[in-house]
Amino acid sequence: MVLRLLLLLGGLLRATKPAPRCESGQETLAKCVDIALSSCTDVTYTQMSYPNFLDQKSREVIEYSSEYILISVLQNLLQGECNPDLRLLGCSVLAPQCEKDKVIKPCRHVCEKLKKNCLHAFDAIDMAWPYFLDCDRFFAGEEEGCFDPLAKLRGEVVVEEDLPSDLPGTFIQFKHHSYSQMVSMLKKTASKCSHIATTYSIGRSFEGKDLFVIEFSTKPGHHELLKPEFKYVGNMHGNEVVGKELLIYLTQYLCSEYLLGNPRIQTLINSTRIHLLPSLNPDGYEMAAEEGAGYNGWVVGRQTAQNLDLNRNFPDLTSEAYRRAGIRGARLDHIPIPQSYWWGKVAPETKAVMKWLRSIPFVLSASLHGGELVVTYPYDYSRHPMEEKMFSPTPDEKTFKMLAKAYADAHPVISDRSELRCGGNFVKRGGIINGAEWYSFTGGMADFNYLHTNCFEVTVEVGCEKFPLEEELFTIWHENRDALLNYMEMVHRGIKGIVSDKFGNPIKNARISVRGIQHDVTTAADGDYWRLLPPGTYVISAQAPGYSRVMKRVTLPTKMKRAGRVDFVLRPIDTWPNKLLRRSMEDIYDPYDPLELYDPHAQHGQPEARGGSSPGREKPWWWSYFSSLDLHKPLWLLKQR
Repeated sequence: MVLRLLLLLGGLLRATKPAPRCESGQETLAKCVDIALSSCTDVTYTQMSYPNFLDQKSREVIEYSSEYILISVLQNLLQGECNPDLRLLGCSVLAPQCEKDKVIKPCRHVCEKLKKNCLHAFDAIDMAWPYFLDCDRFFAGEEEGCFDPLAKLRGEVVVEEDLPSDLPGTFIQFKHHSYSQMVSMLKKTASKCSHIATTYSIGRSFEGKDLFVIEFSTKPGHHELLKPEFKYVGNMHGNEVVGKELLIYLTQYLCSEYLLGNPRIQTLINSTRIHLLPSLNPDGYEMAAEEGAGYNGWVVGRQTAQNLDLNRNFPDLTSEAYRRAGIRGARLDHIPIPQSYWWGKVAPETKAVMKWLRSIPFVLSASLHGGELVVTYPYDYSRHPMEEKMFSPTPDEKTFKMLAKAYADAHPVISDRSELRCGGNFVKRGGIINGAEWYSFTGGMADFNYLHTNCFEVTVEVGCEKFPLEEELFTIWHENRDALLNYMEMVHRGIKGIVSDKFGNPIKNARISVRGIQHDVTTAADGDYWRLLPPGTYVISAQAPGYSRVMKRVTLPTKMKRAGRVDFVLRPIDTWPNKLLRRSMEDIYDPYDPLELYDPHAQHGQPEARGGSSPGREKPWWWSYFSSLDLHKPLWLLKQR
């Protein structure tokens, strides 16, 4: 009898003993099987093992678990924030990577960084951080051979084609680049020319892909006094891929030609800070790429993963500009974003661009599109909304025509006088057209650049095929190369200078006005400014609150290719009556500005709590997502009181 009791007690002890913790660095042997979990099919590996780190021994057990349901619904619970990052991180635990019958743990530093950036999103909905994303328990250090489950989002998982080792440094492979290949090429180019190039992200797409920019400058990462800022943006519509590829080729060309001592490229980079954003809509591109090159893609992939057209998603400031145009003394520049704009659906890609525009004093820009062969310029929205094709010029009509012609005239096909070709309808116009006269639309990026910032932007339609075959890319590059360079050099037209007080201190946000043009530009943080202008004689004035206005007469010769230097020294006004006080440019944006609080790298804006747990409520609103679970509801998601 005593023996039987001892045996029974031993069995109970074994049954209640917790499963051994899988220590970091412990090599785990397992049988690798193909991943069949629907929420984890887009991970960067193809095989997992059973049991997983939670000791779940089959696909069925995992799919009916609260942990798996959570990663499947996090996108909705957090309104897109920190996803797909959290889902991929959860998959690395629920469906652990397996290679050659060995399980590989996800990296601890990836988990820790994500927890730091995303814990606030869980707090906002009154949810505890999931136990299975415990960075110490289920993750390993880099020295132990871990893997990065989020590498896909940074474009680091790339299968490169084997290329001959004896290729020249100037070699450009004319091919379509996937998102990962694009990011890899940008980083490789920046590494090759590290003294003049760097990469950075302006934010993330709806599906979590970084919106990478490569920058060329003699001091990468920094604004330099009197050096103008230029940008190209490609692939705004995901199925219009030529602009994306052109900018990838351009990055390689600028790097290699600078190293070879090409005087034109060296002068351009030494005197300009250049920003190239090849793909503003990488999510849309992936949808278009599934259809493949050569198809007549006018719809698939054009919009974002949220089904938004980015070139209709910016604030409509053009209508406000038309309203102001009839008001004496009203300025048609630096128009604030109306509060009503934020009531609609604003794409994270759109917010990222708006944030980018505020962080850097851009002077000139172009957005590369596809479907035609023409250069268009603002306004893109008609003066009369009912008129779909109506000439609607900005106050800088002459400047915009000069800029548009700089690209068109340097393009051998656009400048061809034949009407029996792509873009032939625009031959009599010189290959350029006012956007609203071609067709009117609101919410465009070019109008927003002009009316909200100092930046002038045109739209270049680079070809009638939106997604051409790879064998056509070499010809397209050579048709656009000189035009791309010529347009960048236009950032040096007009005037530039510094506005300071009598002691030499820079004056930020001073206004630079041109008599007869109802559109000002403002000085940057260092007091420097750039004002694009065609050749001619102008009366230029500088003014700032608390200072007297200074005026100068300036003549820009026809053959002048560099910006003329025009500095201003403003003197303070001894008495500054209250009735003359004006809002400073620092206060030009509305007091409540969601853009100022928006973190583009965390994807969407912070979600509202929508209730949460309160003393009179047993469970938070999101508890209903787990109603199908009877015995295994996730009590670990409830915050401890």
